[in-house]
Formats: sequence, C-alpha cells, structure tokens
Amino acid sequence: MQVLEVIWIIFQVLIGYNLVLPMLLFILYQFRKRSYPLVSAPAEADYAIIVTAYEQVTAIPDVVSSLLLLNYSNYLIYIVADKCDVSSLHFTDERVVILRPEETLASNTRSHFYAINRFKRPHDRLTIIDSDNLVDPEYLNELNKLFNQGFEAVQGIREAKNLNTTYACLDAARDIYYHFYDGKVLFSIGSSATLAGSGMAFTTQLYRDSLEHNEVKGAGFDKVLQSAILIRNKRIAFTDKAIVYDEKTTQSDQLVKQRARWINTWFKYFKYGFTLVGKSVANFSGNQFWFGLILLRPPLFIFLLLAVLCTFINIFTSMLGLALWLGGFLLFVLGFYIALAKSDTDKRIWQSLINIPKFIYFQVLSLMKVRRANQHSVATQHTYNSSANNNVKLKDNES
Repeated sequence: MQVLEVIWIIFQVLIGYNLVLPMLLFILYQFRKRSYPLVSAPAEADYAIIVTAYEQVTAIPDVVSSLLLLNYSNYLIYIVADKCDVSSLHFTDERVVILRPEETLASNTRSHFYAINRFKRPHDRLTIIDSDNLVDPEYLNELNKLFNQGFEAVQGIREAKNLNTTYACLDAARDIYYHFYDGKVLFSIGSSATLAGSGMAFTTQLYRDSLEHNEVKGAGFDKVLQSAILIRNKRIAFTDKAIVYDEKTTQSDQLVKQRARWINTWFKYFKYGFTLVGKSVANFSGNQFWFGLILLRPPLFIFLLLAVLCTFINIFTSMLGLALWLGGFLLFVLGFYIALAKSDTDKRIWQSLINIPKFIYFQVLSLMKVRRANQHSVATQHTYNSSANNNVKLKDNES
C-alpha cells in the first residue's frame, strides 16, 4: 500500500506543478527581467519572407498586400503554393515570387527548403508567414531590433485577425496565455520563447543548420526546430512588437481537427524536454532547463482535466490534498488572469471565457482523434473572409 501511495503522490506532483508553474515564472519575471545591448548591424538586413500555402490560395492576395505595405525595402516574398491552382494569382510587383512545386510536398519544412533552394539572392534572414496571416507594417523593423542584439532566432507575436465567434475568442485567449508565459516571460528570465509556427524569423544559416538534414513529416516542424536551436544552447528571442495577425478557428469541426494535429505533435515531440533538461544540468544552462520543463508540460486542457480528477479523488482521501489542489487552481486562475490583464485583451475575449467548458469539450474530442490526426489535411481550412469583416486595420506607408 505504501508503494501505491508514493506513486499517487508522485503522479499528483507531476500534474499539479503545471498549475503553479505560471505564477512561479511570473515571480521570476518580476525579479529577473533582462536587457540586451545593441550590436552593430546593417541598416536593413536582407529578408526572405516565405509564405506557405497548401491546397488553397484564397487568402494569398491579402497576405501579399499586407507584406507589400511593410515599412522596409530589402526583402523578397516567396509564395510556395503546394498542391494549389495558382492561375488566380497575379502580382506585378517584382518582389513577389510564386513557386509551384511539380510534386506535392505536404510538409512545412519541404516547402521552406523548396523556397530556400530557389532564393533569388543569398538572404541574411528568413521569416515564416502562414497563408492566412497579415503583418504589421513595422514587422521587419521590430524583428531587426532583436537580431541587432545578437540573437539568431526571433519569435514575434500572433494576434487575432478575427474575433467573430466564441471559438475564435477562446482560441485568442489561449494564444495570449501562451505568448505571455511561453514567450515574454520565458525570454525575460533568460530562457527562450517557444516557436508558434509563423511570425518567426531566423538567420538563414541557423535555419539550414537546424533542419536541412532533419526532415519533419506531418505537423510539428516548429517543435523540432526549436529543440534543434536549444540543443545548441542558442536562445530564441521574443518581441510583442513584431505583430502577425493570425486567423483564429471559427467552427467546432475546424477546432477539433486542428487541435488533434497539435495534440499529436505534443505526444510525438515532448521527449525533447527530457533531452534539454538533461543537457541543462551538464551545461549549467537555465535557458535549456526552463525550456525543457515547458516542453514536458501537457496541453492546457489535458493537465486541467487531470487536475480536476485529482481534486475530486482527494475529496474522499485527503483533506490536505484537497486544500493543496484548490490552492493550485486558485494560483492557476490568477496566472491566467494576469496573462490576459497584461496583454490589452479585447473585451470580447473576456466575455467568451464563460464558454471555456465547451472549448475543453471539443478539445477532448480532438484527443479522441489523435491517432488519425495526420490523416487530416496538413493545413487548417480557412473559412473566415478577412476582406469582408476584418478586425485588422493596416495602413499604407506614411511619410
């Protein structure tokens, strides 16, 4: 019986620390904010902007229009239209390069390297943009501020392009939470921001070194990429000034398929967390330790459901345990509130929080589809019409 009790305690600790980790990180953030000196750099580094599309190009004109409004001159846009009909795409600006692979790639990394191997010139840096994204005109200038501090990888912030449904608002709330703790806070305490799949930039050499000989099939290339960067003990910087507007899920079936892929990638790649924690001990690296700990954390809804289960069991087994779990939930709620309160959150997102149980329900359905996740399209189907109902106001360059 004692062995079972020890196992039960260990299990609770492994689940419960996820509830208090955000507040622990926030406390460290309050005392360990770091600043980084600028280093000499060219006025305008040469960027390759890689836009990947799979099966659909309906949103491509919008993203290209926003990219052409960048307050920057030294860049080219590479559109990799994988398994797409490009007959409707017509751009007169010579900065736009349309690439149509002869064979289906069905892979983010394959699409990226398809573009890299066809660069018109040797770009210093590259940035990844999804086909449904829009970018702020100062996007590249803000990335440069971090590159000019000596970093080789930078994650910007993905803000909501649309808040037109409850699902979109809750999706945005989740993103705000992760951007705050896994981006701003982690980077500020000396670790690295997690990569978000788009709105991220790298020196071209670092990207090639990290993934050129490590083909990633299915979703999750960003998980492999960030691990490859951290294994080298390099840091991924974060800036909430380099803004990419990302389309949020608007329908339940869209949410289920998308989350099934994301959950699948966690089960597939969380092992990298053990590798980084182990290396952090050998290297005395806080960068690798904190990042590895974050990689081991289950998706939000999974550890919340397990925490609820543990709390319920403790009602019948341990009043002390029950008190600890209730305290853990209070700290988590406080941490979630802090993330939203410090992120200028839209009131529609606050109002949507009452529907969190429904949001979790659909993610449980996603969990049931994890085994077949990669059978779904490798890209989320976009149904939101940004031209007809756009929350993002992009302005042309002003003199």
